[in-house]
Amino acid sequence: MSIEETPLPERSEAAIGIGSRLRQLRTASGRSLASVAEAVGISSSALSQIETGVMQPSVNRLIEIVGVIGVPVSAIFDDYDVLRPVELDAVAVAEPIPGVKVAAPGVVDSTILGQGVVYRRLTPVAFEGIDLFESTYPPLTASSVDGAMLVHSGYEMGSVVTGTLRFEFSEGSVELGPGGSLAFWATRPHRVVNESADATAVAVWLTLRSIDGVVG
Repeated sequence: MSIEETPLPERSEAAIGIGSRLRQLRTASGRSLASVAEAVGISSSALSQIETGVMQPSVNRLIEIVGVIGVPVSAIFDDYDVLRPVELDAVAVAEPIPGVKVAAPGVVDSTILGQGVVYRRLTPVAFEGIDLFESTYPPLTASSVDGAMLVHSGYEMGSVVTGTLRFEFSEGSVELGPGGSLAFWATRPHRVVNESADATAVAVWLTLRSIDGVVG
């Protein structure tokens, strides 16, 4: 079993939700369990356990899987389509003015990944090519637990809101506290770490995909 995932004594609602959505997206893409597992570098059994909620994927693993399937991370939260807002929920997302979508605090979905890292979308609707997320790293957590670095498409820009995060790259690392920000091509291997034993760290991320020629 890879330590990239967190085995669960009992399947949590969050893990089941993530797994079910991953299976739905994989099936819709026409990819087999074996082909996705091979592309990600894990066994078919491990991917099956993620899809059934037996294991919770790490941040790195989740992004790797959706990357192979060919959808953005935001597809985990919403019905995926090109420039199509998610279906409105009369309670969760309102439209007080025509064309203006409003979400009340606490109603936008969050995804809990391995080690308790939480990804929360910061917009009431989702569009292809743009992801705006808040990531919360509890004390002594990282985007991967074995030092593995992540590579995916797009350009990332992030800003630390609270706590301190270390951003590791092949060439070195950058440590940022509240108010610090960075930007880089996500094709550069990277990893995020909260080394504090008692402080939670929070960052806000904007990921742009399919922007060849826009950002250099």
